[in-house]
Amino acid sequence: MLYLFPLLAVFIWAGNSIVNKLSFGMIEPEAIAFYRWFFAMLILTPFVIKPVWQKRHIIQPLLPKFATLALLGMVLNQSLAYFAAATTTATNMALITSLVPMISLFLAVPLLKQKLSPLALIGMIISLFGLVFMLSHGDIVNFSVGVTQGDMLLLISAFMYALYGVLIKRWQLPLATWESVYIQGVIAVVLLLPLLFSGSSMAITTQSAPLVMYAAIAASLLAPWAWINGINRLGADSASVFFNLMPIVAAVLAAIILDETLAIYHYIGGSMVIMGVMLVQIKFKPKAVPTLACPK
Repeated sequence: MLYLFPLLAVFIWAGNSIVNKLSFGMIEPEAIAFYRWFFAMLILTPFVIKPVWQKRHIIQPLLPKFATLALLGMVLNQSLAYFAAATTTATNMALITSLVPMISLFLAVPLLKQKLSPLALIGMIISLFGLVFMLSHGDIVNFSVGVTQGDMLLLISAFMYALYGVLIKRWQLPLATWESVYIQGVIAVVLLLPLLFSGSSMAITTQSAPLVMYAAIAASLLAPWAWINGINRLGADSASVFFNLMPIVAAVLAAIILDETLAIYHYIGGSMVIMGVMLVQIKFKPKAVPTLACPK
């Protein structure tokens, strides 16, 4: 039963790739980016507003850090994904997003003073080669021809989210997880207002309403809740392995719902991406040095 928590999160996030793609043409990217966090924070308010208000003196000096996190993780990361939906596939969305753990490890070297193991370096090379192979449609020589604007936006989005995760570890903000998410979400709503007004339409139609609610409730609240529970019960290392299933689930859903077809370069490149990310996540525990008993 414990494995249901990370599995639920992975399935929801994989489904969110489908929602991102379906949103193109139904609702403006500026609008869904705003409404996602507006409704999510509206639902979260009754549960966390009291402790957040009680800790306002702690929160106030930390607002620049919260604003930075909101900009990276909720504004840029999500908005870029919605704009990318116009020129890329749901399968590519999930595969590129799966690179986040690898990018995070790379960023942790200068920001958290961590060291990369030889296995992690090998994993990074395999993943990057697999990504290039997939995005170039198997023709690495003509790489620039196969890459779309949406693919590049997703790569930037993945980098932003990886930086977001590393900064959370670096700063260790003295608040509970949901309190921190709430403050970031409220700031994100404020930051997204100009983007909302810059779009050609702010309307939520009967067709787009389910997509907005999925993004706001399932992807923004239910999936993080399930993921946090999975980490608490299984540990971060064990739970992170499930993240590698996301592009596989997304590819299956995309084939069923969106009629996306997978070419041979998807199988080869995608397998290399997932294999590389898994290698990056492997950690070896140092061997215990046996101690010799002192003679009496």
